[in-house]
Amino acid sequence: MADECDLCLLGLIFLSSLLSGSSEVDVTHVFISSGQNVRLSCNNALHDCKSTYWIYNRFSHSAAVELINSGIKKKDTERHERLSLGSDCSLNINNITEEDYGLYTCRQYVNKQQQGTDARVFLHVLHVSSSSSSSQTEISAGRSVTLFCQLYSDAGVSCDDWIRSEGIELFWVNQAGVKLKISDSRYQISASDHCNITLTTTLLNEDHNREWRCSVTHRDRVQSSVTYTVKSSVTSATATTLNPDTAPISLKEVIVIVVGASFALLILALIIWLIHKKRAGVRRATHDSVEQTDDLTYIVYCVQ
Repeated sequence: MADECDLCLLGLIFLSSLLSGSSEVDVTHVFISSGQNVRLSCNNALHDCKSTYWIYNRFSHSAAVELINSGIKKKDTERHERLSLGSDCSLNINNITEEDYGLYTCRQYVNKQQQGTDARVFLHVLHVSSSSSSSQTEISAGRSVTLFCQLYSDAGVSCDDWIRSEGIELFWVNQAGVKLKISDSRYQISASDHCNITLTTTLLNEDHNREWRCSVTHRDRVQSSVTYTVKSSVTSATATTLNPDTAPISLKEVIVIVVGASFALLILALIIWLIHKKRAGVRRATHDSVEQTDDLTYIVYCVQ
């Protein structure tokens, strides 16, 4: 009964915001994946940002944290370094984490008097983790890996009620973009509630560098997704790519090189021997010629 009341209350809130152009609050829902940057619009900003305040609530009834005061970033917040104010008074948050989800409210104050209505932004953060500690699983084929996908969200009511009323869906898809089904024998897909979904599978050799993606849709439109890459340690250890310039020489190539070098040396030795023999023959012929010249007797006849 309590769940039905919460659901009815949520429906009335959204219905009133649609029917009334001057509603008390301007509500926006933003979906983002952890690790990305996000821009939260301030739809009630005045001509400059000196009147702008940004306030954060993790939960609907949690203590408010002031992030921006009179257009100036507060330095005593834990996310100080990741925050900045845009020229249009929007709130920029870098490197989103699952701790950043919640309600962000933009207000305008002039002379300590609030101007206009609140501009509220519900930030929903999609985060994926695994049974491995790294962002990329490195385990061998044959072992099991579990991927956890969760939508961190607070919209003022329970996650199940909000997701049902707004048509939010979480699901896993494979590398080809095909939605994985519970009936698939290779995957075990489970969910404790509508805000999380778990994928368990046993890795195969061909799963090296395979990607699985968790997506969140709002009324059948994809709002955000997180891709998870699996790296098999066995495959990465054995599949070593070698450069042609640095590849080791095979035994056959070594034999060919040795035989070729030996043949070249043999030819070179033969050439040297022939040259040496030819030179020796020339010397012998010259020596014989000199000896014959020495034995000649020159007779000179005098003509009177």
